[in-house]
Amino acid sequence: MKILIVEDTPMNLELATDLLEAAGHMVLAATSAEAGFEIAKREQPDLILMDISLPGIDGLVATHLLKANDATRSIPVIALTAHAMQGDQQLAREAGCLAYLTKPFDTRTFVHFIETLLATSKTQPTP
Repeated sequence: MKILIVEDTPMNLELATDLLEAAGHMVLAATSAEAGFEIAKREQPDLILMDISLPGIDGLVATHLLKANDATRSIPVIALTAHAMQGDQQLAREAGCLAYLTKPFDTRTFVHFIETLLATSKTQPTP
């Protein structure tokens, strides 16, 4: 599967990329929401991992934009964030995120979590 990671922290981006590539996935990367949006339109990934705290446009606004665009509406988005306050998960879902994964994530279960969501999203109708 082709997975786009939108993450501005190099260490987090590298870790997620390494784990997903080791599992056989193709990984695309962006360090800003704006770059992620352009890559998503052009490359049509199977899934987007979206950091919420990004410079410029944040991940929630970026997810709203993705879901409002015909070319990217059907791409599932997973919020990948250090935000773990009450209500943050609900905000991510309202923005259009399929799921919410807090950082630091468990490297032992990360790929399984992503692959399970990918499989689930393929059986659900497009929003």
